[in-house]
Amino acid sequence: MLVTTLDIFAVWATGLGAGLALIIAIGAQNAFVLRQGIRGEHVGLVVTVCALSDIVLIGAGILGIGAVITAVPSVVVVIRLAGAAFLLGYAVLAAKRAIRPGSLHEGTQKGTLSSKAALATVLALTWLNPHVYLDTVLLLGTLANGHGSLRWWFGAGAAAGSLLWFSALGFGARLLRPVFAKPGAWRVLDALIAAVMLFLGLRMAFGS
Repeated sequence: MLVTTLDIFAVWATGLGAGLALIIAIGAQNAFVLRQGIRGEHVGLVVTVCALSDIVLIGAGILGIGAVITAVPSVVVVIRLAGAAFLLGYAVLAAKRAIRPGSLHEGTQKGTLSSKAALATVLALTWLNPHVYLDTVLLLGTLANGHGSLRWWFGAGAAAGSLLWFSALGFGARLLRPVFAKPGAWRVLDALIAAVMLFLGLRMAFGS
């Protein structure tokens, strides 16, 4: 069967759409990227880690690692419990920031999170999320392999979607900085982040 440029682009675009559909939903990782983007703190590092992690996970799915996840479900359980504990802890920290308005002004927010802390946080939010293995590895891997010899083009499209989304979310968040010039706006954001983390942590803890 002759593969045309149009065929390749169609598969790539399908992968792009599938990738965006899975990562745009509100989640712990997106909430962290948004907050770092608004603060203008280690944005490049956070965006790079998120995008590279997705690329690795998508590649693993195409290579068939999803079969291992299906065969050893206990691995996902361990990841789920560890991820739940981390999210609940992060929810508590976000709630404390929302309750203590004296430390929430944007000017005092900068420099409060080291690059190592930002790296550790984004890695935990990414790799301790069991849904990333079920969605990115298993689902995207299965969809990609359904395209046969063009599966890597599907993967490239999904990877492009990840890079596009996280770049837009992280670097585009600076447009919201005028809104967050007031401490009250930071309190609202941190309260929302705390609620999202609490909800996701509890849902993860109970296996839903």
